[in-house]
Amino acid sequence: MIGLVIFDNDGVLVDSERLANTILSELLTEAGLPYSFEDTVRDFMGGSMASMRVTAEKKLGRPLPAELEDRYHQRLFDGFAQLQAVAGVEAVLDHLEERGITYCLASSGTHRRIRTALTAVGFLDRFEGRIFSAEDVAHGKPAPDLFLHAAATMGVKPDGCLVVEDSPLGVAAAVAAGMKVFGYAAMTDPAKLAAADTVFHNMTALPQLIDAA
Repeated sequence: MIGLVIFDNDGVLVDSERLANTILSELLTEAGLPYSFEDTVRDFMGGSMASMRVTAEKKLGRPLPAELEDRYHQRLFDGFAQLQAVAGVEAVLDHLEERGITYCLASSGTHRRIRTALTAVGFLDRFEGRIFSAEDVAHGKPAPDLFLHAAATMGVKPDGCLVVEDSPLGVAAAVAAGMKVFGYAAMTDPAKLAAADTVFHNMTALPQLIDAA
């Protein structure tokens, strides 16, 4: 019996992954580390900015500019004015509420980024008090810490949780946490989500999948 559905934010609730990865690829290239949009999706999608910096600096062989994260978030927030919810996800939230199934959000983004995105698409009220960020734990995805923290705070055991993720890092974190996980393959190669219990391609399929879980 599913007692808690944990949603990732970027790419699952809000359609922000293309914007975010485009900005990051441009900033890394400007810093001397040539990165395409596809490269950033492959290496960084689903992870925190802190983990991105560690990986990128190893490849670059020197520190990235200290202000890179500030520039990234400024450009990202400027673009959020045009942000939209992932198609079909509002109906998923409605379905969970009708069924009496609790849900929350657990994202690698900062609290500021999460709340800005949710506000832009009109979802902040639906998640208020149930927002968990990688800032809250010592180790972000693919470590299980964030999902375990969310479950403990919400009072649900890991085996009663279902995670909805669109990145390999997020799927790995959910598996490590001992939770059921559905992989949303909208932007991600389905093969990279193969560790998930189920991989789906359209948000309209999710309510039925949850009911069958």
